[in-house]
Amino acid sequence: MKIQTDEITGVIKKEVENFGHALDVAQIGTVVEVGDGIARVYGLSEAKAGEMLEFEVGDGEVVRGQVMNLEEDIVGAVIFGDYLKVSEGMTVKATGELLSVPVGPGVLGRVVNALGEPIDGKGPIQGEETRKVDIIAPGIAERQPVTQPMQTGVKAVDSMIPIGRGQRELIIGDRKTGKTAVAIDTIINQKKYVGTEDEMICIYVAVGQKDSTVAGVVEQLRQAGAMDYTIVVNASSSEAAPLQYIAPYSGTAMGEYFMWKGKHVLCIYDDLSKQATAYRQLSLLLKRPPGREAYPGDVFYLHSRLLERATKLSDENGGGSLTALPVIETQEGDVSAYIPTNVISITDGQIYLEPDLFFAGVRPAINVGISVSRVGGNAQIKAMKQVAGSLRLDLAAYRELEAFAQLGTDLDKATQYQLDNGAKMVELLKQPQFVPMDVIDQVIQIFAAGNRFLDDVKLDQVQKFSTDLVEFFKTQGASVREELAEKKDIKGLEDKLKNVIKDFKNGWSAS
Repeated sequence: MKIQTDEITGVIKKEVENFGHALDVAQIGTVVEVGDGIARVYGLSEAKAGEMLEFEVGDGEVVRGQVMNLEEDIVGAVIFGDYLKVSEGMTVKATGELLSVPVGPGVLGRVVNALGEPIDGKGPIQGEETRKVDIIAPGIAERQPVTQPMQTGVKAVDSMIPIGRGQRELIIGDRKTGKTAVAIDTIINQKKYVGTEDEMICIYVAVGQKDSTVAGVVEQLRQAGAMDYTIVVNASSSEAAPLQYIAPYSGTAMGEYFMWKGKHVLCIYDDLSKQATAYRQLSLLLKRPPGREAYPGDVFYLHSRLLERATKLSDENGGGSLTALPVIETQEGDVSAYIPTNVISITDGQIYLEPDLFFAGVRPAINVGISVSRVGGNAQIKAMKQVAGSLRLDLAAYRELEAFAQLGTDLDKATQYQLDNGAKMVELLKQPQFVPMDVIDQVIQIFAAGNRFLDDVKLDQVQKFSTDLVEFFKTQGASVREELAEKKDIKGLEDKLKNVIKDFKNGWSAS
């Protein structure tokens, strides 16, 4: 019995001595198969899901990857970077770390790829620190209800589909209906809040777009002076699918750095349809079982774990917020397709852009009937709530009447007035691109319309009238405008506002 005990003790001692070496050996694997952005690796017995890998491609160069599939004796991995350099038989090393990206003020104003590496030719990023790309979202106890408005500068949105800080509002519509335009206007509108307590850091994540399109967006932001507080994360259509898949998470990680410092962040994911397509490609190559429309079974989780990270933190956590504006592209207006319904069910409302309206010249082409904000009036200033209360219903009623009137029936006076008034409201809510509007000016315009000051203005003069009215309030009516901006409440100011509008109307001519 004594001999047996000594033998066992000796074996254990030997095992303990060799433990470190054995671990090192287990952490080196070999590529046995390589595909479009994926690799299958043998020998990484200790690898964990989500762990970073390093593919040694020769000359001391390393290509990074990440563990996605854990099988019996083989690990399925995705490759970030140039997967064409990876070939069968290459050595792979497990790092024991999770994917992280550089964050901090050093990233502001920069254009980076999905791994946080600069692609704007302005040298390396002076990153303060790094943050993990994929984390668990803050729990209910760490949040608070959404009450602060996030002004987009788009009249139709701020008045009828208000967005609050910490909300997730989907922008959905067919190709070329102005989805990106609404998002870019929102970024440009944040310029007026720079240096105030309402200041917002903006992050624009471009997934699967042409490089030339993204360059155009960056140039537009630069001209508007918005790049100073914006980060652009670009995973273009020419990039490998793994980078398109990871880009939205990288952008969110960069935003969360500022959110946990008590600041407000706006994240735009343009667009998540292409991220889902990239994820489908990876999953099929990794031989994961396909589900509906060949998407993997966890495609809902792909978007829910991303958008769940948008939140308004509680005051104990600094009160910062991260607002998400995901973009989804529909085919032929089909909002009941797989990915659109998934994202609609995750978000707190949607802005639906309609091709028919767009081509009819109503831009932004927002369909008020289908668009909704589940935060609603909580995310509006008092003055806007007071003037825009019935606006949605009036426009929805106008759309119904418009369809009815096309039948050519004789209309009574009240119905005719409703039709004329509805057409003028639609005209009033039109807005050129890259010209976001201050919320106080929006209130003044909608107040004028609501109090029937547009009744005797011709339809084709409504835009000029409303623009000139705002200019008048900035000059002769400046004192009333300042009072309204300070109070953010119409109560007690109705008569003053009406008097200024009357003065303006007396001197205004359509010429």
